[in-house]
Amino acid sequence: MTSRGDIIEEERISRIEKGTGQDCHGGIETVICTSPSIVCLTQKLIAEMIGTYFIIFSGCGVVVVNILYGGKVTFPGICLTWGLIVMVMIYSVGHISGAHFNPAVTISFAVFRRFPWSQVPSYICAQLGGSLLASLTLRIMFNITPEAYFGTIPTDSNVRALVSEIIISFLLMFVISGVATDSRAIGELAGIAVGMTIMLNVFVAGPISGASMNPARSLGPAIVMGKYKGIWVYMVGPIIGIMAGGFVYNFIRFTDKPLRELTKSSSFLRSASPNNNASSSSNS
Repeated sequence: MTSRGDIIEEERISRIEKGTGQDCHGGIETVICTSPSIVCLTQKLIAEMIGTYFIIFSGCGVVVVNILYGGKVTFPGICLTWGLIVMVMIYSVGHISGAHFNPAVTISFAVFRRFPWSQVPSYICAQLGGSLLASLTLRIMFNITPEAYFGTIPTDSNVRALVSEIIISFLLMFVISGVATDSRAIGELAGIAVGMTIMLNVFVAGPISGASMNPARSLGPAIVMGKYKGIWVYMVGPIIGIMAGGFVYNFIRFTDKPLRELTKSSSFLRSASPNNNASSSSNS
């Protein structure tokens, strides 16, 4: 005989299958959250947007404050702010979305089969959305003068800025691949390592290219402020550098594979040797 509890459970499952049941947290009745996978993707996108928003708001905001208020922050302070905000957001939402915050990083992970291609467009839209909202917030908050533009513009030639972006983006992705995708690394230190890499890159390339390393970081302010000078540098350079950094690390990741195979082969030969069998027989 079917109990009343079984009937209620069947009705609940039926509502979920139709898209009108409870969400995956057992909370509010909703039509949008029709499956745990959709809820999970939605949470990831929100995390990516929030993370990117605060990275752009803090990193670009400190540039504006430094210029508008007489250089009180200083260039080292700007570098430190970029590194700290990236580190903080990695530890805040990295366990939810993976803490990409960068379209080039998302594409690179997908190329190397560490992220599903089906989610790439959604991630990029979330990252660009966060950058646009942060840039719009800064424009509303401050009286942005031409000197206080918080986007990235090559200070010298486009070629020099492009080379700079490729090199520092390479280093960024190389470090990300090492600390965040390799199981042999200490995963708890990933945020610190990536944040410090950002800080060092801004120190080196900030005066040359603005040290973008991120198409969303450059595109958001450019759209909001209507300044597109040299914008192609920040679309092409980070993608090339990050793809190259990911490729090189994946190339050296498996350098110990022949050694492991040799060790396994030696262990198998020792276990199959006659002397070993005789020793086993005598022990038994």
